Amino acid sequence: MIELDGKSLTLPQVVQVARQGEQVRLSEAGIAQVKKSRAIVDRILEEERPVYGISTGFGDFSKVFIQKEDRAKLQRNLILSHATGVGDPLPREVVRAAMLLRANSLAKGYSGIRLETEEMLITMLNKGITPIIPCKGSVGASGDLAPLAHMVLVMLGEGEAEVDGRRMSGAEALAARGLEPIVLSGKEGLALINGTQIMTAVGCMVWDRAVNLMKAADIAAALSLEALKGTRSAFDRRITEVRPYPGQMATTENVLALTEDSAIIVSHKNCSKVQDAYSLRCVPQVHGASKEALAQATRTLSVEINAVTDNPIIMPDTGEAISGGNFHGQPIALVMDYLKLGIAELGNISERRTNRLLDMHLSDLPAFLTAFPGVDSGLMITQYVAAALVSENKVLVHPASADSIPTSANQEDHVSMGTIAARQAGEILDNVTNVLAIELMAAAQGVDFLAPLTAGKGTAAVHACIRGIIPHLDKDRFLSPEIHRMHDLIEDGRLVAAAEEVTGPLSV
Repeated sequence: MIELDGKSLTLPQVVQVARQGEQVRLSEAGIAQVKKSRAIVDRILEEERPVYGISTGFGDFSKVFIQKEDRAKLQRNLILSHATGVGDPLPREVVRAAMLLRANSLAKGYSGIRLETEEMLITMLNKGITPIIPCKGSVGASGDLAPLAHMVLVMLGEGEAEVDGRRMSGAEALAARGLEPIVLSGKEGLALINGTQIMTAVGCMVWDRAVNLMKAADIAAALSLEALKGTRSAFDRRITEVRPYPGQMATTENVLALTEDSAIIVSHKNCSKVQDAYSLRCVPQVHGASKEALAQATRTLSVEINAVTDNPIIMPDTGEAISGGNFHGQPIALVMDYLKLGIAELGNISERRTNRLLDMHLSDLPAFLTAFPGVDSGLMITQYVAAALVSENKVLVHPASADSIPTSANQEDHVSMGTIAARQAGEILDNVTNVLAIELMAAAQGVDFLAPLTAGKGTAAVHACIRGIIPHLDKDRFLSPEIHRMHDLIEDGRLVAAAEEVTGPLSV
């Protein structure tokens, strides 16, 4: 049971709740914090002074004073009017992560929500009620307004949700778990949707997959190094020591561990080739730089998942309600644009290694890795697919945060597009996973042609893992299902696990 207090949630815990269904509850401190801030809102609701979102309208309507008798209606109308998302539903794990993150932010005690409303959100999460949230419609400032409104609709018995794999109305979903809809009180609608939790949830899920992908990229590079009879000299630790980026150090150590005791590499130790092409020689520098992007994402997301991101912020020690801009998604937007570039580069360099493996003039291996060139095409067209995917990534990698379109009659005149950046990072990651799958298939085929020479301890284990699901290509056959199997081998962590069983934990 993970306890929420607004300050100690970790990225692995977010993944546990989102993917494994770990249960959560408010800590004693969280309960006290929520009650304290709510008491302040209750006092404001009894007053006649204008406070944004409590006794005024929203956005450009902040100039409109709302009478006491209309303030509850104001909150319900906020949710109904803002639930305008379009596109396919966000994945279940992303929605669960967003629910968790919103609950954790509210638990910090700066939002003014009632305890029963906070507990309703947590109960829905624990009971497996997952709101249907369209993936598009947030500009990433004033919070993820449209998508979070779809989350709150279900709390009101509106909208749609998924329960036990079935899609149904919000009212039916609550009834299926023995729950009644809530009626929002003052500020609660605003407190529930004025935050960065959708972009951050998407970012957390990308982060978790990217950790695995970074390791898989090092594994693919090491196996290609074996197949292409590359040298380990470029991975000399002394090279990294004079340019000591942690990411470069991690990649160097990973490749050295994977290729340890390689008979293939020993066999050409004294050959005439002085140095390898950049796609092999610069793996520590390129993969390492991508790991630096991941490290920055780790730091930013770790702050954001424990942050107060709504407006106005209720100051529990002074009783003030201060309007500010913590809902602005710029920190997430920039870091997700950075991360998606780092992920895309793993695909760019991987495709180049695949090309070398298939080109007989560069590889000293059979053309397109087939024993019967001409009659058979071998793995020729897999490189076309990799080229198409990295080309698509070059469009997706354009920084979403470079754009801003004013909203709400220019009251909200600079926005982050952070949710778009996070979603694009996920798309790029999907593409790169397939690019690495193609490289691994080619590298395994290349190693086959070097028998009886054996690969290193880690690369040999990886080769055996691949051959456990994909046999050697002795003649042309239908390859698309095999690429999908390789993709899944990477995505579900089995590839990395096979390597780490021999090498120990790989570094990121």
